[in-house]
Amino acid sequence: MRLGLAGGGSDVSPYSDMYGGLVLNATINLSTFTTIEETSDGLITIDADDASYHKSHPLVPFLDPSEGAPLVKGVYNRIVREYSLDPRPFRITTYNDAPIGSGLGTSSSMVVCILKAFVEWLSLPLGDYEISRLAYEIERKDLGLSGGKQDQYAAAFGGFNFMEFLKDDLVIVNPLKIKRWIVDELEASMLLYFTGVSRSSAAIIDEEQRNTSTGNRVAVEAMHRIKQSAIDMKYALFKGDMDAFARIIGEAWEDKKKMASSITNPMIQQAFDVAMTAGAKAGKVSGAGGGGFIMFMVDPVRKKELERALKNLGGFVMPFKFSESGAHAWKKYETDKV
Repeated sequence: MRLGLAGGGSDVSPYSDMYGGLVLNATINLSTFTTIEETSDGLITIDADDASYHKSHPLVPFLDPSEGAPLVKGVYNRIVREYSLDPRPFRITTYNDAPIGSGLGTSSSMVVCILKAFVEWLSLPLGDYEISRLAYEIERKDLGLSGGKQDQYAAAFGGFNFMEFLKDDLVIVNPLKIKRWIVDELEASMLLYFTGVSRSSAAIIDEEQRNTSTGNRVAVEAMHRIKQSAIDMKYALFKGDMDAFARIIGEAWEDKKKMASSITNPMIQQAFDVAMTAGAKAGKVSGAGGGGFIMFMVDPVRKKELERALKNLGGFVMPFKFSESGAHAWKKYETDKV
């Protein structure tokens, strides 16, 4: 999964098609998981713990996503159609480290994860760009789920990336090599707080898209500044300037709130009020907004004070580390027992 550090929202159409988008994000050590097992029972069995779906299906080339487990079924349907495959019996199991709607790109990470498992199982000739593009098309076009493009590419590539989003769904991923001491300082200066409320990002993203399409001046100018913040944060990150990093996050949060009416709410504002009193320099909601995780920047010497204050609100603090690796898969072969 990923933390969207700057530029989030500029990867969403139609803004990215009209103006081009820029995003700086980084993957963390919270993950999604998929296991595919070949079976001989003549069934397709889905155990999707993340979607609370456990059901077996006959061998058919299309599984109806509207009946549950849409991410698993969306990938399956596209793979069978794209590569003209005959259905074969298997069991697929999925689960994750964070709830759907947490603002960490969980759904897109899961789509990439499922797709990566199929690629490994079926030896499909797809690299990171192809997997990311296919995951985006499955989620946004096949399934009709609202959202942007950054999450799929973050999950596939991993690490710190500066991403460019151009028209016609063209994406360029620029990996950033950040010095180890800067990553350590950033981890020490960041706190990830879960509000205790997962949310659907669709309504927020739909409002952002309407504001862009209709030329809402306040919203569009705010997104221009959010896009610029990705460039500013890249330079702050390269220099290890945590004060500038915090300032950029704070300014971007103020601009983000202008993009849609439901990005913030009294629960989120209370968390910000408590955090700022307890030493936080700045913060912003991860993902579309409305709930999920909030990232706070804080002087490391006040981090425990901030943690204690936020715990009294009923949510929880999630420990994390930045991760350099993206999605990866492997085969496990059974060996004959002696």
